[in-house]
Amino acid sequence: MAGARTERRLAAILAADVAGYSRLMGLDEEGTLATLKRHRRDLLDPKFAEHRGRVVKTTGDGTLVEFASALDAVHCAVDIQRAMAERNANIPQDRRVAFRIGINIGDIIFDADDIYGDGVNIAARLEGIAETGGICISRQAFDQIEGKLHLTCRPLGPQKLKNISKSVEAYAIAIEGVDSTGPIDPDNIKLKVNYCRARDGVRLAYAIAGHGPPLVKTANWMNHVEYDWESSIMRHFFVTLARDFTLLRYDARGNGLSDWDVEDVSLDAWVSDIETVVDAAGFDRFALLGASQGCAISVAYAARHPERVSRLVLYGGFARGAYRRAKNELELQKAKALGTLIRTGWGEETPAFRQLFSSLFMPGGTPDQLQKFAERQRKTTTPECAYRYFETTRSLDVSELLTKVTVPTLVMHKRDDQVQPFDAGRELAVGIPGARFVALQGQNHFPLEQDPETERMLEEIRLFLKER
Repeated sequence: MAGARTERRLAAILAADVAGYSRLMGLDEEGTLATLKRHRRDLLDPKFAEHRGRVVKTTGDGTLVEFASALDAVHCAVDIQRAMAERNANIPQDRRVAFRIGINIGDIIFDADDIYGDGVNIAARLEGIAETGGICISRQAFDQIEGKLHLTCRPLGPQKLKNISKSVEAYAIAIEGVDSTGPIDPDNIKLKVNYCRARDGVRLAYAIAGHGPPLVKTANWMNHVEYDWESSIMRHFFVTLARDFTLLRYDARGNGLSDWDVEDVSLDAWVSDIETVVDAAGFDRFALLGASQGCAISVAYAARHPERVSRLVLYGGFARGAYRRAKNELELQKAKALGTLIRTGWGEETPAFRQLFSSLFMPGGTPDQLQKFAERQRKTTTPECAYRYFETTRSLDVSELLTKVTVPTLVMHKRDDQVQPFDAGRELAVGIPGARFVALQGQNHFPLEQDPETERMLEEIRLFLKER
């Protein structure tokens, strides 16, 4: 006898729960339950019905709802969050019942009145990363609503969700009247994130901020155009530059908001990506800023396109990667050992791994900066892609291109940099005809805000780029 046929269909799934529910129950169990029931009766259930949603089930503080379209689901979610913001306006912060909502479109399986499948699981996981009072949607849902609702969607990039095998590209919906922790725009400098396609189809994210002469920051390891604008580690650096220049930053392939699953990770691909991004942004001639691994890529681009680069700034970089600089087998094995640690411990909360990396990149960092650094690892890329990027950059050698750089060049390097040795920076300056070399004091590879040399570094960049 043939078994019953499994019913499947495409649907928009909304998953919602109460942020901090356990804490609220601990404070006032009866009051929290009564408040939650009132919100469901007076707001949630009527809104679900108004937007043709079917409540599949409620579990404690959670609700799962099926909609025929993403437009209905998102419109419903926005109405709910706006109404909840009004309801909570006069309630103390620690006593508010506030929802987090996740929305996805996917193929779902029906069994009696319940639904199953990755389409459901992804919606539930997106709910888990949504802000309190916020909405997080998948790329599939975003594609359905884009341009159809008067909403601003902030790209979060690929997210690694629990028990979901592939990364899920996510967006946060900005809701007027709802508190959120969106991008920080100091001094009213607005950040605009755009996307373009590389020659091999890889999607690249780039952001433009500020006013003044154009300045392009070459992408390097651990970049995230949006998170870096918000992050306490790098925000001050980019905001300062954007006060004097039209600053263009982009995420390297495999990093940040650009595509993570990429086949080609190479010098040629990275140089080609600069070509793609500056053309997409409409930059004809510009200053180019490279940091760390980005220096070698900047050198290669400047050598190939002297007509596009007005001035070149290189900080904390090298012409030859660690594998090419190794003088003996012992130095080579030490360099490779770090690569193994990256592949196995990237983004982990393990104190030993975090301490090793923080001591290399910013030994003078504060506890908050060290925590941000660990968070940065998780947000920027996967362990496998971090390892591939690391291995490729350590094998780079652009030393033969140095003499072909004909644009005015400023090279800066920390004397006690723990990531890239001082001699590597000096090799860049010696090899580039007429390059100016500035030796900076300190050990921090990242230009931390509290580091006295950071202000000097920024001033050197400003003066150099404004020279006639």
